[in-house]
Order: sequence, then C-alpha cells, then structure tokens
Amino acid sequence: MKKISSLFLVSLLSGATTLGAYKLVFDNDTAPSSALSIAPPTALARNVSLGAENVDFTEAADKAVHAVVHVKNTSYATAPSNPWDYMFGYGGRGEQRAQVGTGSGVIITEDGYIVTNNHVVQGAADLEVTLNNNKAYKAKLIGTDSKMDIALLKIDTDEKLPYATFGNSDDVKVGEWVLAVGNPYNLNSTVTAGIISAKARNLSKDGLQSFIQTDAAVNPGNSGGALVNTHGELIGINTMITSMTGSYVGYSFAVPSNITRKIIEDIMEFGNVQRGVLGVEGGELNSNVSKELGVSDTQGFYVNRVVERSGAEKAGLKKGDVIIKVDNKNIYGFADLNAAIITKRPNDVVKVTVHRDGEEVTLPVKLSKNEINTYSYEGLELQDLSPDEKKQLKLNYGVRIKDITDEAFMPYYDELKDGIILSINSVKATDVSTVSKILSNKGNNRVRVEMLSKNGEVIRFIM
Repeated sequence: MKKISSLFLVSLLSGATTLGAYKLVFDNDTAPSSALSIAPPTALARNVSLGAENVDFTEAADKAVHAVVHVKNTSYATAPSNPWDYMFGYGGRGEQRAQVGTGSGVIITEDGYIVTNNHVVQGAADLEVTLNNNKAYKAKLIGTDSKMDIALLKIDTDEKLPYATFGNSDDVKVGEWVLAVGNPYNLNSTVTAGIISAKARNLSKDGLQSFIQTDAAVNPGNSGGALVNTHGELIGINTMITSMTGSYVGYSFAVPSNITRKIIEDIMEFGNVQRGVLGVEGGELNSNVSKELGVSDTQGFYVNRVVERSGAEKAGLKKGDVIIKVDNKNIYGFADLNAAIITKRPNDVVKVTVHRDGEEVTLPVKLSKNEINTYSYEGLELQDLSPDEKKQLKLNYGVRIKDITDEAFMPYYDELKDGIILSINSVKATDVSTVSKILSNKGNNRVRVEMLSKNGEVIRFIM
C-alpha cells in the first residue's frame, strides 16, 4: 500500500512567537447588542506602483492610533518567601506576587467593546485598558476563541470612543501597503508600514488558522493591535511573529478581519463561537502527492474521508474528490478551504466545486455543527470516535484526545495523546457534545476523568 501520510500533515512553523498560552473562556451572561462598523465596498484606487515615499499614510495612521489601546494583564502567583521553602516546599504558603503582561487591542464600538488576542488576556485576574489619550479603565473579558486567538473585552465609559471600521480582508492583495499599529515594548501608539506578503498562511498544528502575512515590523506588545489598509480600515488583528529571538526579523501574521468579525459577532449574539464544519478530512495536493494518489490535479484539497452524518456526506461528497472552489473562491490548499469555511456558521449552505472522474461537479453543502468532529477545551483537542473505531475498541461510547496544545499538559503528552475519555464525574463520555457541556459548566471546580490509554490501561485523574 502506498504511504500517503505526508498528505495529511499541516505545517507548524518553529519559532512562532506570541505573548503567552491559549485558554478558552466564555461569559454566557453577557449579550451585547452593539453593532460593528463595516466599511462599504470601496471604489478608491489602490496605491499601485508607488513607493513608500509616494504613499500618504497619515490619514490611515491617524484613524488607527486613536482606536488602538494598551492592554495590561495582571495575574497573581504564590511564590516561596524564604530559602527554606525552596528546599522543603511551601505548601501554598508564601507571597502573592503580581505578574504583568502587556499587549494591544482595538476599539470596535463607540461604547467600549475591544478586540484583542486571546493570549494577551489569558489567565488574567485583572485587565486594564489605556486609551490613546492616556485614560485608563478596568476591562471585563466577554469571551474568547482559543483556536483563532481572538478575545473580546468591554470597558464602561460615558464618552463615545473612537473606533475602527472593519474592512473586507478577502479583498486585500499581495503587495498592498498596510500599517501595523500597537504598543511594542510598551511604546504606545507605534505605527509601522509594510506590504501584504501572503494570504491564507497556516501556522497551527490543527490547520485551523488562516493568517495574513506582512513584513510590517511587529514586536512583543503589538499582539492584539490593528493591521489597517491605506484607507484606515481594519483588515487584521496582529497576532504572531516568526522569530528565533523573540523579536521581529522580517514577517508577522494577523488574523483576517472577516474571521475576527465573525468571531466577535458570534460572542456578542450567542456567548460563544458558532463554528460550522464541512465534514471532510484530507490534505492539499502537490506533484508528489498527486502522483501517489493517481490524480491529475496538483492543487486543491483531496478528500480522503467524509465524516458520517456531516453536511458533506448528505450533499454527496466522496472520497477521492478534489475540492477546487467554495462559493466561487479558488481552493489551492487546506488554508484556502479553511478561510472559506471559518467565516460561516452551522446550517449555512456553501457551494462546493470538486473535480470528480474528470468532471467538474458543484454541490450545495449545509455546514454541520463543530461538535460532530472536534471540541477544544483548555489545551485538549477532543474528537468523536468513528463507528469503526468503536467496533475495533469494543466500545459503544468514548471521546478521543486527538491533540494537546497546552504547555501544562506536555509532560503527560505520551500518556494523554490518543487516549479515550470514558467518563467525566462518572458521566459516560458518549460524544464530544456531552463532554463539552460538562467541561463548559464545571466553572472553577475540578473534574474526575476516567480514560483508556493507547496501551489499553484504564487511567483515572483529576483535571
């Protein structure tokens, strides 16, 4: 049998730098009604074939700096108070020491809603936001999406705040001038210029993310800040740099504004992120993979498996199909497919065009709920067992730990990875929907987990 495992690998860029780890937090009690400001389609000419010295960035910079804020994250940890505690343990005694992290954020409504990165606010006991006019406010965390590293904050103020208008990130072009605005190294209201270097970059292990890549200088502290076009419209949230030193060396990455806006609207309306899925597994094509698979396409997304009960299965997608378009957007690989789907919600219908047996076929697919496939909770990526897996394991329930993304779990990676959660607090883990409800409602309480390891041992632990 030919080995085609290389088809299903998604790239992970070593040296990618953020300000911290990811954590999933939802506040279901808050349902803001503020409307986001969306820029209309612009007929303004692009600054084509102009050098930086011939482009006027001042108007865009002036719009952006007033909408970008400084975010301070304060957390507290108990540390040993004397050398004897280090030697013999301090059992929770010791001094409470504040740990402060900083980043940026973007005001998106005049009444004080602010978008930033999840890793900027992760683990915060207190959040403080400082505006460009140096006024400081306590901030409340409304909700986050750990997968896309987006968080929504709210400050209370009687004054109307300057805010950013969302541009259409699908319309940005490679080579287009952009500005990055933020607070690197606590230097407030810093503006740097660059161009769009690439679109739909994927840097995550699960292949979910789809970044805008730019060469505008971004450093620690810029995280959560604005990436704007020359009209001052928000086209991305600066999130990550690639560097072996931790400082800018040439490229930075931003979550596209269309994805950000969809996440924020979901949190505002539903209290969490409504992520629709197509219901296929596979990978992107290139010459070598296409040769192994015996297909003529060298671009597109090859479908290796269609998830049972998903919208893809109901619409008639098949193993061996090569997805080349979604809603008339060309699909060259996984990141393009993800970018086309991630702004949709469950029950949205998309037109999927595939190459099948030498013909081009277009099928309407109603997106499924994400729970059919996976669920992420505090660094654990969980997945339903397929009927074949249940049969092989002689189980009629269970949820697989598909991946681990939190550094806190890394010492136990080999024990947890591919383990099957059997129960949580004595409740059978029938599927990820059941597990997600238990974990989402546990609050600050610990839960008892019973798991079947990949070695066939039953392990019990507290989480």
